[in-house]
Amino acid sequence: MAKKPKKVSEAEGEEGGAEAPKSKKKLIVIAAAAVLLLGGGGGFFFMKNKAAHADAGEHGAEKAEPKAQAVFLDMRDMLVNLSPDPGTPKANILKLRVSLELKDAKAEAAVKPLMPRVEDTFQTYLRELRASDLAGSAGMYRLREELLRRVNIAIHPAKAEAVLFKDVIVQ
Repeated sequence: MAKKPKKVSEAEGEEGGAEAPKSKKKLIVIAAAAVLLLGGGGGFFFMKNKAAHADAGEHGAEKAEPKAQAVFLDMRDMLVNLSPDPGTPKANILKLRVSLELKDAKAEAAVKPLMPRVEDTFQTYLRELRASDLAGSAGMYRLREELLRRVNIAIHPAKAEAVLFKDVIVQ
């Protein structure tokens, strides 16, 4: 048979019941504080260690080989008739000034003789565009990506890092 629990007087029951929640709250608060301190200390150590490795990596790379400076090659201004939008009788005109970002001076020496090919590629592509194709930041982003793709095909094996717009005017 199961033993019956002893009856506890009311005074003892109230004291025992009150002590249990207080001790649980204290335990939870202490555990939370410990987790925060350990997490903060670990995060600080991790970030400090990561920064030390990054500094060591940068200085090591400088000793081995100086970092090459990017070169910007300006292209001639382009003035192009755009294809007319459907329902409009008049075609728009695009004036575009572009600069090519190249990795270093060696790439510039390889690209300069090929500039007529790059300009031809740009002209033929731009004539097929409509003013609505260039509307908004999404249109400009697509134009930049397409010009970069075409310039890299035209100057292969050299490579352009980016196509930078100086002026874009649509009238």
